[in-house]
Order: sequence, then structure tokens, then C-alpha cells
Amino acid sequence: MVVEIPAAMHIGGSRVSRNSKVTTQRDEGTLHRFAWSRCRVVARKGRPRLTVLVYRRGMPGRKRPTAEDAMTAHRALLDGLARDADIAELLSELAPVHPRNDTFPGEVFLHLASDALEWCGASRAEPLPLEGLRERFLPEATFRGRQNAKLQYALLAAAAVHGGTEPDLLEEVANWQTDDFWQYAMYAAVAYIRAAASRAGVPVHQACQELDERSGQPAS
Repeated sequence: MVVEIPAAMHIGGSRVSRNSKVTTQRDEGTLHRFAWSRCRVVARKGRPRLTVLVYRRGMPGRKRPTAEDAMTAHRALLDGLARDADIAELLSELAPVHPRNDTFPGEVFLHLASDALEWCGASRAEPLPLEGLRERFLPEATFRGRQNAKLQYALLAAAAVHGGTEPDLLEEVANWQTDDFWQYAMYAAVAYIRAAASRAGVPVHQACQELDERSGQPAS
């Protein structure tokens, strides 16, 4: 069986190459195969777990992000926002937890953004408007050309997680051909957390504290 791999990058810690072919075959009764596995990110009750496709053969070629890494990224972003750090400072502080050519910790930030939407009560009946979201809640960031499309994707992907669906990160991000999905996921989380605090009528640091407390609840 031959499977086409869409683009070259690391998703969840393993390499995926554009137009490379994956072959499964039996050799003297032993099945040698390339397999897709899933790296799961903790999700809250009532929402499916976001999964990231991981490509591997035999033993993993590199260390993949752990649950502890995910919690580190989660807490670092909330702590930074709580003390009113700007975007450039947040990116600098979070860069060490991002493995090169990998989507992580973008998945963590999508879930954090989704938690913010849930926390402020955003729903089909009472939606949070996307119009003007970037201008109001990311005023220190400038986006040009394709950067706007990347931010829009991250915003919509977080909303999709909140709505109970699983974004196709592999299909989308592989086509970017850049190692910056995690940054746009962070922008989305920052915008949604600030917007959620504004909607709830509380300071951002209070929203961050309550979101951090909610994250301590066991996933179902």
C-alpha cells in the first residue's frame, strides 16, 4: 500500500516529507510498516480531544512533546498575559518549548483559546464577534498579506475546537511551508483570552487565573 505524505515538517515531533511515499510490506512473515500515531492534548469535558498526527517508523527519531511540556506552555502563556506582557515578550518566553519544525505548542494554545470561549459563555446563541477582534485585542501586532490568513485560520481553528470539531492541522499547516503555526495559535489564544475578559467585564489577569484553575480539572 502506498500513501502520499503532503508536505515536509514535523507534526508532534516526527518528520513528514512532501511527495514521499510510505510503503507497507511483509518480509518473511514480519510486517514492516510506517504508521500514523496520535499525540493527544488534554481536553475539557464535552469536547473531543485535539489530536495531532505523528509520523514514525519503529523507534521515534526524536523526543516528542510530553504532557509536562504542554502544561509548561499553557502556564507560561497565562502567566505572561496575567502580568500584561506584550506579544514580543510572550513569543520570546515560549520559543524554548517549541521543537523546531513542529506544530507544538500550537495545539495547546488552540485548546486554551477554546477554554476562553467556553469560560466567557460564547455560544451559537451568544457568539463572540470576530469582526474587529484583531484590532481590539492584538493592537501591538501587525499582520500583512498571508499573515492575515494564517491568523484567521488559527482563530477559526480554536473556534472549531470550541464547537466540538477537530481541525485538520496536517492538511493546512503543511501547506504553509513555514515553522510558525505555534505563533499564530498563540496570537489566537491571546486575542480570545483578552476578548473573553472584556466580555466578562473582568481584568485579563483574573481571566487568566480562572482559566488556569479550570485547567486543573481532570479531563473526561
